Amino acid sequence: MKQIKTLIVAVALIFGVSNFANAQSKVAHIASQELVNSMPEYKSAMNELERLQKNYDAEIKTMMGELQAKAKRYDSEAATKTQEENTKRVQEVQSTERTIGEYRNNALKDLQKKEVELLKPVIEKARVAVQKVARAKGFQYVMDATTGTGLILAEGYDLMADVKKDLGIQ
Repeated sequence: MKQIKTLIVAVALIFGVSNFANAQSKVAHIASQELVNSMPEYKSAMNELERLQKNYDAEIKTMMGELQAKAKRYDSEAATKTQEENTKRVQEVQSTERTIGEYRNNALKDLQKKEVELLKPVIEKARVAVQKVARAKGFQYVMDATTGTGLILAEGYDLMADVKKDLGIQ
C-alpha cells in the first residue's frame, strides 16, 4: 500500500513538473519598437510628420527674418524718431517676438498631437498582429523585448519573424 502511495505521488510530481515546463514554454518575446519601426505605415507617418515640421520651421524662419529686418530698420531710424515712436516700435517688436514664440509652441503641440494621431493606428495594428500570431502559436504571454523595457533575458521564442510575415513585412 505504501508503495502505491509513493508511486501515485511520483506520478503526480512528474505531471506537475511537466505542466510547469509547459506553462513556461507558453511565453514568447518581441521587440515591439523594432516591429513598429519596420512597418510601412510607420515610415509614412514619420515622413508626414517630417514634412509638417519642415513647413513649421520654414514659417518660423520667415517670421524671424521679417522680425529681424524690421528691428534692424527701426534701429537705424531710431535717431530720426521721437521717444514715443521709438517706444511704440520697441513694443511692436516685443509683441511680434511673443507672437512668434506662441506660434512655435502651438506648432510643437500640433506636431505632438499629429504624432499621436498618426502612430496610434500603427501601434494598434502591431498589437493586434502580435496577439493574433501569439494565439495561433499557443503563447499565453508575450514580453516586450525592446531595449530599456525591463526584460533582461530574451532567450525564449521570438515572435518577430512570424508577426512580420503576418503583416507582410520583409
